[in-house]
Amino acid sequence: MNDNLKLKLSLLPDEPGVYRYRNREGTIIYVGKAKNLKRRVHSYFNREHTSVRTTLLVRNIHDLEYTVVNTEEEALDLENALIKEYQPRYNVLLKDDKSYPWICVSGELYPRVYITRDARAKGDKYYGPYPRSEVAKVLIDTIRQIYPLRTCRLNVSRETIEADKHRLCLQYHIHRCEGCCKGLVTPEQYGQYIGEIRQILNGDTHQLMDLLMQQMQQLAGELRFEEAEAVKRRYKLLEHVRRRSVIVSPTIHNIDVFGLLRDDDAAWVNFMHVRGGAVVQSLTLEYRLSTRDESDAEIMSMAIAEVHQRFAETYRRDHVTEVMVNVTPDVEFTGLTFIIPQRGDKKKLLDIAVKNATQKRTDRLRMMEKLNPEQRTTRTLTTIQRDMRLPALPRHIECFDNSNISGSSPVASCVVFRNAKPAKKEYRHFNIKTVDGADDFASMREVITRRYSRLVQEGQELPQLLIVDGGKGQVTSAIEALNSIGLHDQISVVGIAKRLNEVYFPGDSVPLYIDKNSETLHVIQRLRDEAHRFAITFHRKQRSKSQVHSALDEVPGIGPKTRTQLLKHFKSLKRIREASEQEVAALIGPSKARKLLDTLNGEKSTDWAQ
Repeated sequence: MNDNLKLKLSLLPDEPGVYRYRNREGTIIYVGKAKNLKRRVHSYFNREHTSVRTTLLVRNIHDLEYTVVNTEEEALDLENALIKEYQPRYNVLLKDDKSYPWICVSGELYPRVYITRDARAKGDKYYGPYPRSEVAKVLIDTIRQIYPLRTCRLNVSRETIEADKHRLCLQYHIHRCEGCCKGLVTPEQYGQYIGEIRQILNGDTHQLMDLLMQQMQQLAGELRFEEAEAVKRRYKLLEHVRRRSVIVSPTIHNIDVFGLLRDDDAAWVNFMHVRGGAVVQSLTLEYRLSTRDESDAEIMSMAIAEVHQRFAETYRRDHVTEVMVNVTPDVEFTGLTFIIPQRGDKKKLLDIAVKNATQKRTDRLRMMEKLNPEQRTTRTLTTIQRDMRLPALPRHIECFDNSNISGSSPVASCVVFRNAKPAKKEYRHFNIKTVDGADDFASMREVITRRYSRLVQEGQELPQLLIVDGGKGQVTSAIEALNSIGLHDQISVVGIAKRLNEVYFPGDSVPLYIDKNSETLHVIQRLRDEAHRFAITFHRKQRSKSQVHSALDEVPGIGPKTRTQLLKHFKSLKRIREASEQEVAALIGPSKARKLLDTLNGEKSTDWAQ
């Protein structure tokens, strides 16, 4: 494996999609689909293969490309289209012209509904394709059980009916057809059946699935479990019908798709070419922007021109006239019409293009982070500086939290992050000394005063950002503490409330709501959660000490070793009280035993460890 391929493998997403392997000459030698691209592609390189064909494939892989989609079914559709387009050497399946099945509703007076693999006849309406032929067959069988449709291939028209050219067949006599060939059902009434069937084929299968559910429950209630299982299987297969694929859509023919995504200094444009209703080419272009003056329209124009230059032969063959974009270019291209779809299959296909552009940007950032880890840290700190309105880059951040139960054992914690990462050796915890009861504001003032007075006395570095766990009251307390030691203009302070992740600034009663996907919020939440964890852990430790500190510690002559000996033997203070003086004396001596039991009998009210 070359270094470029290793890097691409490390960046693969946990998304469904299609991957393409290229050899040294740049030829596509294999196309595959994956429910999870990362796991599937890695499986080629992290194990030995028993198949000679697979071993040879892996030896010839020089480069890797992939396209992310929404579902595994769409990945299967895209794989099928790309294999037929490129005929890769190491693909065995799907290299012939065999297509996925479609369901056709013919354009006749009394339309037929049937399965076909040739979706080209004019006047007919096609639905699909169905990656699993079993799904199409179950759907057709279920529809025919509900609706009395004709299945014959007779030429049924008004003229043949008037001439009485056909005779009723077995399907009529077993009530599976209403006698279309004789005109026993009107075209209007038959058309109502077809209208409902079109709804089902368009994915509106709720009524049909409700009917199957009722049948399944009825059969189960009659203890006909095998028949109920068969109905359940049909029900599950129909769920696939509702997941329409836009990677292969009969409504989209010979069209280009361009999805643009932009950052401050770069832009990504994903291009997909659709031929015959299927995506057959996919490419993501990246542009480094020299200035911020380049508009989205200019970038889109550059991308379209570059694609036309790269795939000139394709355009001569396919005669593309329609282009889907999310940004209209500022240049007119001869013979091309630009549309920005708002709904339907075209909008979904455009969303996939934008999704691939987003994935390319993510890959680029992760690649840069791997090559230069410091770059990600700087980007994160710059984002925090911008969002928190800081005068300097916050390389040193500290966060405080209080913990107590109804004022008992009050403690506080201070966690330290350097370069957006925990510096655990610098964590500190505090016992609250000057505050009685549960006064969080006074506790915060005490802790911050103690912390930064000591840092100033020892000449240590001060943080650029101080975060307190709480709202306006906690921020005000922190500011008062800093003012008392003359640091009000040297450390920036913000507070974060737990309920809605609101960020409070000094002197501002209106909180800031940061985007939940922002790196700033992720770092602040981690700081707050770490401070809370550290405070709770210390509080529990202190509470445990106070509980263990019981009447045993008040007995003269009973030290830690004797106390441990007693608790190890008797297990609890209750059992020590219940023991006789002789039993205790046998363990620690008569003098200590008498003092111990006298003290315990007089200190029952303070026994917390009982």
